[in-house]
Amino acid sequence: MKNIIGNINKAFDHRIRLGIMSILMVNEYADFKTLKELLGATDGNLASHTKALENSEYIKVEKSFIGRKPNTKYSVTNEGRIAFKKHVDAIEKLLKQ
Repeated sequence: MKNIIGNINKAFDHRIRLGIMSILMVNEYADFKTLKELLGATDGNLASHTKALENSEYIKVEKSFIGRKPNTKYSVTNEGRIAFKKHVDAIEKLLKQ
């Protein structure tokens, strides 16, 4: 039998990272506050997981100010989109076994 888990990506093995990628795959972008609310994550937890995805070059981070308040927006990169699709396809194949 072929290695059916070969395309399962360790970068997406945590539920917060899986959630971040899922949200960004269907939205052009999401800001920190939106991700935090949708995922029920703490500031520190979300920050560490977004940083890990950014370091893997799967998401892009844009920092700006709205008025005097800082705003951080995240979007998925082309590399991230490809990697996440492969990850989801691998899980689907695993479930069909």
